[in-house]
Amino acid sequence: MNFNHRPQPVSTRDAVYMELKEQILKLQLPPGTPLSENETSLLFKVSRTPVRESFLRLAQEGLVQVLPQRGTFVSLIDTALVEEARFMREQLEKAVILLACSHFPPASLDALEQNLLEQQACISSKDDKSMFELDEAFHRIMFEGCSKMNIWSIMQQMNAHLNRSRMLRLVDDHDWKDLFEQHVRMAEAIKKQDGMEAQKLMVEHLSLNIADQALLKEKYPGYYK
Repeated sequence: MNFNHRPQPVSTRDAVYMELKEQILKLQLPPGTPLSENETSLLFKVSRTPVRESFLRLAQEGLVQVLPQRGTFVSLIDTALVEEARFMREQLEKAVILLACSHFPPASLDALEQNLLEQQACISSKDDKSMFELDEAFHRIMFEGCSKMNIWSIMQQMNAHLNRSRMLRLVDDHDWKDLFEQHVRMAEAIKKQDGMEAQKLMVEHLSLNIADQALLKEKYPGYYK
């Protein structure tokens, strides 16, 4: 496995961990996939020790499940954890977008506009992985512009199951116009400093996950706990 595209990691263990986590979050390793220390170490051209340590770290984050006598598997998506993360995001992102409406640096507003242009390109190319990254970046720009990046970092620790569900939705349905239009309207509300409208849009935007969950669980029952 080539890690040259990444910033230089602190250790081989960190590189293996980051690569596995990315593959799990982006559904390249779907829920329920069996994981083998031997096969992974051969694939990444590393010893079994960093692989074992990465598996343990991912298990602590709820992304990997170790079943005695059965083996190690990518964990199934837990709808209760998806909803808990969505609830947390709703509360925090409502507060942040309200802050953005009262004060938001011009450079951050420019970053939102550039992000929206790139989202538009993704809609044409149907690049689900890039669309997921741009969706994340759109929200991160708001936290960064409001000087709340520590909160963003803490929030990411609870987002693993939610993010896999969001990724599955993008992969399953490439009609992303509603998602894009909500982002456009949120950026406009920030520009107009309309806090009430911005918060309303944020709640509507994050509530899409509730309806999506039921449909995705019915369509991909093997992916869900």
